[in-house]
Amino acid sequence: MYVDSHCHLNYEGLVETQGAVLERARAAGVETMLNISTRRSEWDAVIGVAERERDVWASVGIHPHEADAHPDVDTALLVERAGHARVVGIGESGLDYYYDHSDRARQQASFRAHIAAARETGLPIIVHTRDAEADTYAIMAEEMGKGAYTGVIHCFTASADFAAKALGLGLYISISGIVTFKNARDLQVTAKEIPGERLLIETDSPFLAPVPHRGRPCEPAFVADTARFLAALREEPLEALAERTSANFRALFTKAA
Repeated sequence: MYVDSHCHLNYEGLVETQGAVLERARAAGVETMLNISTRRSEWDAVIGVAERERDVWASVGIHPHEADAHPDVDTALLVERAGHARVVGIGESGLDYYYDHSDRARQQASFRAHIAAARETGLPIIVHTRDAEADTYAIMAEEMGKGAYTGVIHCFTASADFAAKALGLGLYISISGIVTFKNARDLQVTAKEIPGERLLIETDSPFLAPVPHRGRPCEPAFVADTARFLAALREEPLEALAERTSANFRALFTKAA
C-alpha cells in the first residue's frame, strides 16, 4: 500500500473526473493522499475533498508563485485554518527563483510565516524550492534556531549537498516521478543515498507523470510506478519501500496517523 504525500486533486486535469481519479488510485494500492493547497481561494475546496474522502487529507498554504497576491496570509491565519481536523500540513511554501513569479523578499517573508505556523501548530511544513538552495537553507536553519519544527522538501530536485543539509535539520525528502526521467541522473544518485527513515514518495499530480506515463496528466495512482522505479534504484524490495515510506508519512504527518 502506498501514500501519495503530495498531489493537487483540485487542479485542472484531475478535478474534472476526481471521483474516477480517486478510484484508480485505490485500485493501484494508494491508501492515503495528501491534497495540497497553493492559494487561499483553494483552501475550502481542498479541505472539502478531505472531508468527503476518508483517505484524503489536506494542507493550507501559499505557493511562492502566489506570495505577491497574498500579503494578508500571515501566521495567525494559517494557524487558524490548520485547526481543521482534516488539515495535517502547512504549505506548500518556500522559494522559487526559477520563475520569480513573486518578489523574492515577499516569498521569503511568506516562507517564514509558514514556518512559524508549522512551529506553532506542530504540523510539518511542505517546502517548495527551485533554484534557491542557499536562501531556502539559510531561512530554514535560522528559523530552526528560533524553535524546532518539522517538514519535508517536496518534489526533490536539488543538489546532494542541499539534501544533506535538509536532513541535518531533521527534515524529510520526498521523491516524485522526476526520478524516473532519463535526464535525472544526479537526482537518481541522491535518491539512492537518502536514509530510508526520511524518505517519502509523491506524484505532485497533475504534473510530472513518471515513466511510463509521460505526456499524460499525472495522478495519484502513478505513485506506484515511482515506487517501483525507486525500489529498483535503491536495490530493495518494493514491499519494503512501500511500507517504509507509508510509515514515514504517518511519522511526519502525525495528525493523519
